[in-house]
Amino acid sequence: MALKNLRGRVAWIFEDEDFDVDQIVGVKNIKIKDPAELGKLALRAEDPKFAAKVKPGDLLVGNQNFGYGHPHYPPMIGMRHLGIAGVLAESFSPGYWRGEIAMGFPQAACPGITKAVSRWDEIEIDWAANEVRNHTTNIILPIEPLSDGDRLMLEAGGLVGYLHARDRQETTT
Repeated sequence: MALKNLRGRVAWIFEDEDFDVDQIVGVKNIKIKDPAELGKLALRAEDPKFAAKVKPGDLLVGNQNFGYGHPHYPPMIGMRHLGIAGVLAESFSPGYWRGEIAMGFPQAACPGITKAVSRWDEIEIDWAANEVRNHTTNIILPIEPLSDGDRLMLEAGGLVGYLHARDRQETTT
């Protein structure tokens, strides 16, 4: 099964290096479990109307070492609830990367992405071509290829789906 391309608008650009995703909902809210509540809190300090502006399929863009800090899940659960389809970043914190890939949340490392896009640009991640296209400006940048394991996990919707698929395959062979 091939990984489906992602196409959407750039809903937000995190310009800080070493961005801690806990800041998306605020550290004081990190224990909230309700996805709808987390979605309402998403980036409220930076743009009070962020949640109302996001459309399903929109993407986030981050700088170097995106996800630095403790890899808590609530901020990105809120983003997924709003319809955010994935993240492109200059690079990722390893703990954040592993956790979100295991959750089935698509991400791609793309050096140069923060300078190649503006908020609300229409972009597309083409997994087969290993590139991102900015349809607003016609800029194309390479993305780092996913490892086989990461690709299989994303195709299966996360670690649980991947393990179930692997178990089914092993019982049929």
